[in-house]
Amino acid sequence: MAVLLCMALSLAGQRKMESLDRGVVAVKVTNGVFLSWRLLGDESMDMQFNVYRNGQLLSGSPFSGATNLVDASGTTLSSYTVEAVLEGQIQNISQPVTPWASQYKTLQLNRPAAGVTPPNASGNVGKAGTSYPDGQNYTYTPNDCMVGDVDGDGQYELIVKWDPSNSHDNSQYGITGNVYVDAYELNGTQLWRIDLGRNIRAGAHYTQIMVADYDGDGKAEVVMKTAPGTVDGQGKNVLMGSDAPNADYRNLDPTKISGSTMVGTVLTGPEYLTLFDGTTGAGLHSVAFAPVRSSISSWGDSYGNRSERYLACVAYLDGVNPSVVMGRGYYAKTCLSAFDVVNKQLVKRWDYVASSSGTGAYGQGNHNLSVADVDADGKDEIIYGACAINDNGAFMYRTGLGHGDAMHLSDLNPDRPGLEVFCVHEETSAAYGYEMHDAATGEVLWGVKTGTDVGRGVSADIDGAHRGFEAWVNDVLYSCTGEVIANAKPGSVNFRVYWDGDLQDELLDGVAIGKWNSISKTSSTLINFGNLVSSASCNSTKKTPCLSADILGDWREEVILYNANDPSKINIFTTVIPTDHRLFTLMHDPVYRLAVAWQNVAYNQPPHLGFYIGDGVDDLVAPNIETIPLAVNNRQQGGVEVYGMRGQRIGIKADAEILEVVVHGITGQLLAGQGAVSGDETELTVPLGHRLCLVKVTTRTGTQVRKVVLP
Repeated sequence: MAVLLCMALSLAGQRKMESLDRGVVAVKVTNGVFLSWRLLGDESMDMQFNVYRNGQLLSGSPFSGATNLVDASGTTLSSYTVEAVLEGQIQNISQPVTPWASQYKTLQLNRPAAGVTPPNASGNVGKAGTSYPDGQNYTYTPNDCMVGDVDGDGQYELIVKWDPSNSHDNSQYGITGNVYVDAYELNGTQLWRIDLGRNIRAGAHYTQIMVADYDGDGKAEVVMKTAPGTVDGQGKNVLMGSDAPNADYRNLDPTKISGSTMVGTVLTGPEYLTLFDGTTGAGLHSVAFAPVRSSISSWGDSYGNRSERYLACVAYLDGVNPSVVMGRGYYAKTCLSAFDVVNKQLVKRWDYVASSSGTGAYGQGNHNLSVADVDADGKDEIIYGACAINDNGAFMYRTGLGHGDAMHLSDLNPDRPGLEVFCVHEETSAAYGYEMHDAATGEVLWGVKTGTDVGRGVSADIDGAHRGFEAWVNDVLYSCTGEVIANAKPGSVNFRVYWDGDLQDELLDGVAIGKWNSISKTSSTLINFGNLVSSASCNSTKKTPCLSADILGDWREEVILYNANDPSKINIFTTVIPTDHRLFTLMHDPVYRLAVAWQNVAYNQPPHLGFYIGDGVDDLVAPNIETIPLAVNNRQQGGVEVYGMRGQRIGIKADAEILEVVVHGITGQLLAGQGAVSGDETELTVPLGHRLCLVKVTTRTGTQVRKVVLP
């Protein structure tokens, strides 16, 4: 199926995707140092790699298998570089890395200060709750995280949403603290903070943060809903027209616990959609938010539970460039709006509106969504729960099974053409409480009538004895064709993750990863992160990670959790289990990369690949993508030029004032350095015997690394 899909995509335009560096990660383990690195999606599958430790080549011939190894002689003081070689020619060389002391890396974040609300009351709609006549105290913990290369250096930065302890579901009343969004380098350096302000309520359904390089300049931008009171990463108010930055549109009467003036809700006032610069956090452009709020009652209630339900995604609606799609509503009235980024401005692409019961997407949306080219035309469709919207904003289909809390899209059944969706439903009258359907047509392939609200469900390839993905919601495990495999729940109904090195999914739930045994039909704990360091998951009973994605090393996935004892810290966990399987980075598979972008929308769902790997990865075809040149390699984008000169000299020219230059050899040793350069041009001399060097240049616009070969 993977080969057929790639052949179909080859007929369409190439998708522009982010360039990534080698992503080398090293971890001290008992038997030495575990090292892994990326094979990129636009690289030859015949790429080989030389690995150096402290200048010593670790193998007489380049590594041509899986992109990981264990160096038995490695220590925490070792320095590693990975050199890509194709047909005997050096292609590039990674920056040197030193090992983590354990299989997690801790990032110290800038935790927002605690706060107190105005006089407050919180509880469920129409029911007496808890009153706070003197205001409610609240604190912050790291919540959902997103990734994007915001500075164009080939490495991911982390976008962190800070959740106040009094955040709320739409069906609850109560004033919340402000929502803050930060950007961090993976070394913990904070780049910026955006304060969404008092008029953006805190909760899983309100703020959906979409990170992507929308305009193809090599740097990711950030798009999210804002309002008067939002302050960008440069300390400037985000405003349109004559709107006032200090306006307060919150309902503040703590005696109102239902209706359109329910305390804490924001049901009036301007709404914006804002494009932010990913490097600086500066607001670049705002437009009136769409889909528009219009009349609250038109969404199906009087207190905003339905009108304030937001979804979002990134999709390649033209097959080449990413667009951002914002969704509003799913219980009843359902609307989507798509935007492109042109010349650093948001430009409306289309609107979709379903406002009549029984038609279109009305009442078919989930608390989550998915994106994929399900009709093989090279352009993405939005799978909005039990319905789908085409790349041009036209309605595709509805299953009529209604709203649900969880869904999964991939090549769930590799023995039939196309992609499939496994979805659960909460309507007790639905023909199926959970089912698998064709992602392109909505045809139900199999399902089970329950007559109950099915709150959770997973589809993942956990059982190697059965071809395709398995699916379950409680104590029955089904094959991809609906055959009963076991009358047992495989440990959890939450996230899936690649961790242990085989080609099946493991199960991520809270702070632990479990493994299903296809022979004993039981599951066991593979690793508990809490045994390594204090760890906490997000989103209450959902027990989801801050993020789970392939952001470092080989194709296995990292898990990000925050520190339960010190919520100013997060921990990035990586596997240290060797694998024999070679696969390009998952982030260069279009379906997976877009899934990471929407992973944290509302009720978080795990990402899946757009192809099946359970049969092996030896015959996989590389994705049909074009990676955007790194911004740091383009002087028109504020980059630098580095060139070799005779006499062991290296020349550097930049478009900004140079603050520091550091030169390393390919094995990581320091060769030369210069600070406080007064100007945008300089030269350095390196010792004899060094021909291939890495030059790190820091200017007022950022840090960039170049490889240079001396004559």
